[in-house]
Parts: sequence; C-alpha cells; structure tokens
Amino acid sequence: MAAADLESLVKKCTSLSHIKQLQAFFITSGNFQNCRSRSKLLDLCAIAPFGSLSFAIAIFRQLRTPFTNDFNAIIRGLIKSPQPFTAFAWYRTMQRGSFRVDALTCSFTLKACARVLAVTEALQLHANIVRYGFMADALLGTTLLDVYAKVGDLGYARKVFDEMPHRDIASWNSLILGLAQGNQASQALDMFRRMEVEGLKPNEVSVLGVLSACSRIGDFREGERIHGFIRNEKLDFNVQVCNAVIDMYANCGFVDKAYGVFDNMGCRKCLVSWNTMIMAFAMNGDGCKALELFKQMDGAGVQPDAVTYLAVLCACNHAGLVDEGVRLFYTMERHGVKPNMKHYGGVVDLLGRAGRLKEAYDIINSMPMLPDVVLWQSLLGACQIYKDVEMAEIASRNLVEMGSNNCGDFVLLSNVYAANNRWNDVDRVRNAMKNRDVKKVPGFSYIEVDGMRYKFFTDDKSNAKWKEIYSKLDEIRFKIKELGYVAETSFVLHDIGEEEKENQLCYHSEKLAVAFGLISTSEGIPLQVIKNLRICGDCHLVVKLISKIYRREIIVRDRVRFHRFKDGSCSCRDYW
Repeated sequence: MAAADLESLVKKCTSLSHIKQLQAFFITSGNFQNCRSRSKLLDLCAIAPFGSLSFAIAIFRQLRTPFTNDFNAIIRGLIKSPQPFTAFAWYRTMQRGSFRVDALTCSFTLKACARVLAVTEALQLHANIVRYGFMADALLGTTLLDVYAKVGDLGYARKVFDEMPHRDIASWNSLILGLAQGNQASQALDMFRRMEVEGLKPNEVSVLGVLSACSRIGDFREGERIHGFIRNEKLDFNVQVCNAVIDMYANCGFVDKAYGVFDNMGCRKCLVSWNTMIMAFAMNGDGCKALELFKQMDGAGVQPDAVTYLAVLCACNHAGLVDEGVRLFYTMERHGVKPNMKHYGGVVDLLGRAGRLKEAYDIINSMPMLPDVVLWQSLLGACQIYKDVEMAEIASRNLVEMGSNNCGDFVLLSNVYAANNRWNDVDRVRNAMKNRDVKKVPGFSYIEVDGMRYKFFTDDKSNAKWKEIYSKLDEIRFKIKELGYVAETSFVLHDIGEEEKENQLCYHSEKLAVAFGLISTSEGIPLQVIKNLRICGDCHLVVKLISKIYRREIIVRDRVRFHRFKDGSCSCRDYW
C-alpha cells in the first residue's frame, strides 16, 4: 500500500480502537518497522483526546530503529501529561543513542520544560540549539524565549530576543508578557513601543501584556494611549481585552473611565467583567457602587462566584459597610459559594478595622480550617488602630508559633505597646527583631513627571533636585502648621527628641514624591503617586492639607487601595 494511502487511513482514525486496528495492519502488512506513516499514527495516539500516551509508548517500545518523528510524537504527548519533565529524559535518550535531533524535538522539549519551570534543562537545550544551528528557526527561538520568560530569567529572554535573526509578533508577545509578569513593567512598555517602531502590528496578546504592565506601575497615560489603539483596531470586541482595559484604568485610579468601558460592553460582559469592575470600585473606596453592581448581577442573569464575593467583601471593608459585609459573608453558602481562607480574611479585617475585635477573633476560632498568617496579621493590624494590647499579644503569639518572621508583625506589636506607653515592651520587641535578624522593608514611592518615573525612599537625597524638594517640604510644613497641623509622633521611637520625631515623619517617601511633583509640574495638574507600603496616618493627613493649600488633586495608590485627595479631603473618608 502506498504511503499516501496509509496516511489517509491514519487521518480517518476517530477512536483508540481504530488506532489499534491500524497498528495491527501495519504489523501484518510488514510496514510497521520501516513505514514513516507509523510516526503519524504515534503522534495521533499520543495527543488525540481519544488516544492513549501509554499505548503510544508501548508501540514505540516495539520499534527496532525509531525515527526522529517517532521520538517527537512521544515528547509532544508528554507536554500535557502529568509527567511533562519526562520529556527531557526522552530527549537525552535521543542524544545518547545518536538519533537525529531536529528543531521540533527541541521545541517540544522546551515546552515541557516551560510547564515545570526547568531552568537548568532549558539552558542545556539552549546550548544544543546553538550548536545544532537551529537559532535561525523563528518558531524555536520564540519557544526558547517563552521558556526563559516563564522561569523568570528575563536577562536570558532578552538576550535570545536580541540575537534572533528573524523576529515575529509571537516573539515580541512572549517577551512583553514575561517582562510584565516579572516585575519589569517599564521594560515591557519599552518593548511594546519598539514593536510599533519596527512596524509589527500588535494583536490581542500584545495589548493584554502591555495593559498588564500599565496596571502594575499605574501608567495612566500609556494605558490610555493603548486603549485608543485598541479602539482604532477594533480589538475592543475581544471581551478579555476589555476586561484588561477596565483593570488598567482601575489600577491607575480612574474608576470612572473603567466603568465607561464596562458599561459600553453591553451584553458582552462576562463574569470576569463584573468581578473586575466590582473590585475597581472596592479599590477606590466606593463600596455603595460596588454593592449596587453586585445586586445588578442577578438581574443580568450572572451567578456570582468566590471572586465576586471576595471583591464585594473588600468593597465593604474599604467603605466601612460592616453590617452589610457580615451579612453577605453569612449568605455565601446559601448561594452555592463556600467561603475560603480569603473570605474569612476579608470578614476578619472588616470587623477588626471597625473595632469589633472580639467578633473577629471568634470568627477565626470558628473556622473549619486552620487560620493562616494573613488572618492573624489582619487582627494585629486592627489591634494597632484600637490600641488593644491583650488581643495584639494573642495575634502576635500565634504568628510566632506559625514561624512568621515578617518585620511588619514586630512593628505592629511595637506600635501597640508605644501607643500604651509600654516602652519596656517596645525595647523587648526591638531586641527580638535584632536577635532574629528581621529586616524592615524599606518604603518607597514612585511619581511620573513628563513621561519619566522617579523613585524616592525615606530621607532620600539621590534626586538631582533634592535641595529644592527639601525646601518645598519646609514650605509645606510651615503652611500646614498655620492650618493647625500637629505631627502624629506617638508611634515614633521614644528615645529621640520631639523635633527629631517630627523630622522622621517629614521625609517619608510619599511626601518627597509629592513635593517633587509640586516643583516639577504646572499649577493645577493632578499628581499620581504609587507606594509599596500602606500610607501612614501622618502622611495621609499632610497630603490632604497639601491638596487644599496647593489646589491639587493627588492620587496615592498604596499596597491596599487608592486615596484620591482633593480640596482637603480623601475619597476614603479617613477610613482605610
């Protein structure tokens, strides 16, 4: 029988039974050992939904001299199997047995490495790919780049990209996604711009990656520009792209623009769209709108899931809607959603921040699973707000027993003791931090001016304009004191003078960033600051006063939520 006829028979297989019958025909007709069509049969058996990888391997074991395509079929089947790492062992077998390795062999093995994040094996494959001369293959180069991006080795990913003789949209997309997900969002934006300059037209995958980067660093201007490109290219018909645009605007603090995109989606909204928009309102402190949207889901025929409930609990938390949040928590199971650890964490934080510490503690004790570190940290944070020493010690003791060595835990407990003038206990906590070699996470803030991002640490003097910045802060301090400002020094270490305590508070990173924004932009232009930690009470008060004195809208995104300061008030209504 001709090879074309055999291949035609392979294509007609629609069940494992057909594959077994065709294998029997190959054997009885004498075509099993030498006919190349059997590789097609192996490939079908290894990857088809009705196939069987174990049966494909059994067929392979009967071959006296396997072809390269026979190996490729098994390696390809292993990519989505429960043991993808085994693919590399098959690749090594080919090398040891002097079987010919081709570009497809390397590509399939690399994809298996990507699944298990096998960086050492990826490096070995990379060396072999160069040795075999396969780097000219654009598809293989893109696969290699994708592996490095997924394992987080963005240096090698960039190197592969720069050395590729032929780049296509897929290679750009892999690098953009890798950079965006690997905390190198600015580089992802640079890559997107480079793509446009070199004449490659971004697609849905490209914009998803770059929108993710904009969300991470709060780059509203670039995000808005990309949204314009999306509209012009009609990419906003893609629901996933629309969801990413909503998320981008929400993470840049422009919740109204996020809602505009959500509203224009009409009947194309999916559950993710609703969840993203509810969380957008939650992050921006508009709990009432989040609850209103949650209620609208029922009318739209959309069933809330665990993510929806987490978002609406977060909204209640940030807006101080305690009773509403507790009610929703207790009705979850009635609507078919079983609370998980994050839901318990949300309601514990909700109650704790409202001062209902005993209820929060009772919920922790009533959980059907063991509480995690985050729950006890939430309770400890609430204890700081309400200066509850007894409950703080309970939470702290549980954190120690769970092996937590987070600097924030020690700082919170120390602050509770300081608020109650228990300075001996403050010293004890500080000594414990030293003995455990606990390092405090440095606070830093970003601000963007004229397309450039500037980073500030506390007491930072690295900026070229640092003297002007500090002079502006002196001016600010003088003006806010005229309005009755008194520094909140109760949590600053007690063994330094009052003036030094005020100086410590004066040069926090967000204050430096705001001062830099004031001296670097025209009057009336809004300022946007991103901070890696939660904004402190003194900074919150000072930025409120700055917004009134200098008539500036100032948006601060800390690690928890947004604070929109305008005319001396904040969108959080001083509840955060």
